Order: sequence, then C-alpha cells, then structure tokens
Amino acid sequence: MEPPGSTAAEKIILRWDSTASEDARDKMIFNGDRHEVDRYLDAVDELQKSMASVALSDSTSAASSTLQIAMARLEDEFRNILISHTSPIEAESLSESTQSEFTSQEFELKDEIGEISFDEKQLEHQESSTSTPGSSYKSTSSIREVDLIPSDAVYDLRSIAERMIAAGYLRECIQVYASVRKSAVDASLKKLNVEKLSIGDIQRLQWEALEIKIRRWIRAAKICIRVLFASERRLCEQIFEGLGTSADDACFMETIKGPAIQLFNFAEAISISRRSPEKLFKILDLHDALSDLMPDIQNVFESKSSESIRVQAVEILSRLAEAARGILSEFESAVLREPSRVPVPGGTIHPLTRYVMNYISLISDYKQTLLELIVSKPSTGPRYSSDPNVPDMDFSEYEDQASTLALHLIWITEILQFNLDGKSKHYKDVSLVHLFMMNNVHYIVQKIKGSPELREMIGDDYLRKLTGKFRFSATNYQRATWVRVLHCLRDEGLHVSGSFSSGVSRSALRERFKSFNAIFEEVHRTQATWLIPDTQLREELRISISEKLLPAYRSFLGRFRSHIESGRHPENYIKYSVDDLENAVLDFFEGCPVSQHLRRRSQ
Repeated sequence: MEPPGSTAAEKIILRWDSTASEDARDKMIFNGDRHEVDRYLDAVDELQKSMASVALSDSTSAASSTLQIAMARLEDEFRNILISHTSPIEAESLSESTQSEFTSQEFELKDEIGEISFDEKQLEHQESSTSTPGSSYKSTSSIREVDLIPSDAVYDLRSIAERMIAAGYLRECIQVYASVRKSAVDASLKKLNVEKLSIGDIQRLQWEALEIKIRRWIRAAKICIRVLFASERRLCEQIFEGLGTSADDACFMETIKGPAIQLFNFAEAISISRRSPEKLFKILDLHDALSDLMPDIQNVFESKSSESIRVQAVEILSRLAEAARGILSEFESAVLREPSRVPVPGGTIHPLTRYVMNYISLISDYKQTLLELIVSKPSTGPRYSSDPNVPDMDFSEYEDQASTLALHLIWITEILQFNLDGKSKHYKDVSLVHLFMMNNVHYIVQKIKGSPELREMIGDDYLRKLTGKFRFSATNYQRATWVRVLHCLRDEGLHVSGSFSSGVSRSALRERFKSFNAIFEEVHRTQATWLIPDTQLREELRISISEKLLPAYRSFLGRFRSHIESGRHPENYIKYSVDDLENAVLDFFEGCPVSQHLRRRSQ
C-alpha cells in the first residue's frame, strides 16, 4: 500500500517492497524487463537526490524509510545476480591456462637399503597476457585473467553497488559480495585439490603422501595466483573501483583472505616440518615455484590491506631456503655418520655410494637455485683437525675456480670416501679392501663424468685427484694379490752348487710349482666371487693382471719345464699352461663362484 503523498519515485520503490507484496517477493527486478530495471534505478537516484536537497522533516523521514526498503531490495538483487553467475572456474580453463608451464621427470634412486623416488618439476613461464582496458590492474606476462561474470551482469552489479555505497551501505554490499564469491573461490580450490588442512594435519602426513600433495600444490598455486586470485581482483575492480575509499580492495580481501591463507598454510607447514634428506628436492620445487610466483603475488596483493599475505609468502620463501640449507648440512652429517658395518659381498659398490652420488647428481640439476641459497662454505678445516672421526680438508686449491655449492659437493664426496675407507676395514682380505675402494671411487668418478652440470661444478682438478685415487687403489690391489703369486716364479733358491755338481734343485723347483699352483688356485677361487660391476674397469684390471702374470709364468715355464718333465709325474707340478692361466683370469671379478679346480683346457 502506497502512503498518500508519495512521490513517483517512492511509488516505484514501494511497489517492489518484498515485505509488502507477494508478487514483489516472487520476482527479481533484474531478471525482468530492462526498462523496469532502469525505472527502478532512476527512482532510487531521484529519492537520494530529494533527500539530499531537503531539510529534516516528516517527509524526509518517510523517504528515509523508503530508501531502506530500496537498499534491502538492491541487496537482494545484488545477491541474486552474483549467485546466478557464480560457479567454480571451469577445469578446462584452468588447465589450458597453465598446461604449458609444466613438464616433469621422474628420478628413482634404488639401493639395497630401500627405494626413494624424487620428482623434478621444471617450470616454464607462460608468455601470454590478457589486458583489461580501463582497469588500473596491470597484467603481467604470466598472469591470465578470465571473465568470472558476464559483462552485462558486471554492469548491473556496479550499478547496484554505486547506489548502495552512495546511501552508506558499503559494508552490507561488501559482505554480500564476499560471502557469495568466497564460496565460488572455495569451490575452485576444491577442484584444484587444495584441501582444508591445518599445519598440524599436514605435518602428520607420511612423506610419500606429501610428495603427491606438493606436486598438486605447485600446480594449484600457479593457477590460484595467476588465474583465480588475479581474476577475482579484476572483478572487484570492475564492480567497486572508484566507488568508495578502497572499496575494491576491501571486497577483494574479504573474498580472498581465507582461501589465500588456506593455500599458503600448506607451503608454510612444509617449510617448518622435520628435515630429512629425501625432502630436499620437493622443498626446492616448492621454493622455485614460490620464488617464480613472487612477482605475481606482489602484483595481485599490492595493496596495504593485503600486506599480510605478501609478508607470509616472503617468510615462507625464506623458511624454505633455510630448510634447504639445513637439509644439505644434515645430509653431509648423515653421509659421514652412516653406520652400516656389514661389508658388501665381493667388494662391489656400496649402496651408500650409489645413493649419495645419485643424490648429488640431482643437486646439480637444481644448480641455479642452490647457487643462490648456499652461501657458506662446508664446516671443515682447522676446526675439525682434532677430531679423528671427521676428515680435514683444505679447500684453498679449489676456491678460486669453484662456487660455494661446488665446495659442498666436493666435501660430500670427501666424507663419502672417508666413510667408505672406514667400511673397507671390515674386510679381512687386504686385497679386497683395495678392490672395494677402487670400485667405489671409480663409480664416483663415472657419476661425475656422466653429469655435465656436476662435472662443471666440481671441476677437472678434483676429478683428476679422484681418478688418481682409484688408480692408486687398483695398484695397491695388484701389489697385495700378485706380488706373492709372482714371488713363486723367481729364480732365487732354485739353484744349487756343490763340490761334485751344480744346477737346479728339482725338489725346490717342485715345491715352487706346487706353491704357485696352490696360491693361484686360491686367488682364482676367491676372486672369481669378487665383483667389478663396471665392464671396462673389470677388463682393464684383467688385462693388467695378464700382462704381469702370463709373461712371468711363460718365462718361468720355459726355463724350468725340462727339469720337471724329465722326472716322475710332471703333471702334478706343471698343472697349467699359459693359455689355462689366461682363461682363468677371465673368471675374475664376475661375482660368481667357480669349481674348486681350474679348467685345464690345454696340456
């Protein structure tokens, strides 16, 4: 019922009073005829003007009541338009906007201790950009804004917001906007697998589950910052910019603050979680992704009211960097202290060696990031000179050519060798001690040579030092094994002289052949079970053995064969030909047991 004396504007407003009319309650103005929409907005404008031009009176009191009715109606219309056009961003739109940014490689480090898998993310920037004419928000090359609401609906929302704010209903307008849009943002986050987990919940998850969530988070964070949040910011500006003191920023923060905190809480939980070596590469992935996003975060959250989000992102980035540094330091300590004491069979490559070298090969793949993060030299030198359980090393010869990161990689290989040297002492056979060190240092050399990044960082000077070390171990092995074998083939002690005759002592010669046969058979039986996994190294060592053994045996046989063959049962003493020995050497270092007696292929 329209009160008497109502103006035309008031009549239009009161006709749409949902508290007084069932017809008004069932219909929405902005869903109907456009002419009716314009009439209603004009009526609100006229009412506001008339209220501003007249003094306080009964008529202005009635007008004020009518204005409240209008604002309630506009609030309902505002909410309805938002709800009608609000839905999560389509997954196809999200994936299209970022799919070119992701490639992945899987790395597996397998050893006898267990299996640890590492995922590397190499993130590329999307170069496309979307600009918004008339907007003060400047898109960067990596931000891709999308239209969250059709332009005609945006026009209507701005028309309503303009009038509500002019009437002093800014707070109500923002609350309606934020409640509807936050639901849409929450739904989009759910589509992106951004779960509502507390920091405690995240830290209680098993690392294998967290690895998957980290990979998803990196993708989700890129989409949230560069697409979702950026588009929400743009929508706020389209509707609210210039309508009140930072109205667009206020509505943006009301909408986004909760989801943004939910997003960043995950990275924060990872940054302060318990440190362990297997976490390094995922933490570096997180660090790289967040570092890559920082310009966009600064851009999207540039206002004073969103400073807390910028600060949180910067602090998380700093903690991730500190976590990476801490993990590297703890990894060094773990390599040094790795306690296994059971010798690996056959002196082959120790699982620790494989693990450490695969680990530092992956470290070299993160070279650019770690060069920035690792700024302190390894904790070695005079400080440790009195501790026999820590190797001392002078880095001065490498400092001019190597980065701080490279010094850490060199230090890791040094402490690995120091640990391996300790493990080698658990072999009872000194020859196997040297073979074990040769195998492991050779593996270290090959891993460095096989990674261009790692080789470049460590440098040829240190590589030459390592090469010399495994060759030295090979030489020591040959001395420990073959000096005593070749000692049987010397002339000393075989010649006799007396008053009646001079010449070769047949009995001494027989004993010499028997000693040679026994020692060689024992070496053959034992060292056939030893293992050199590298084919080229195995062949080189066999050749080196043959080059020493075969000429010496051939010469000894040539000088003394006749003295044995002229006696009884020569086959008991000259058991093997040169070819037999040559074939026997081919059994060495295969890691397989052989029959107790050598194969005699030639007589």
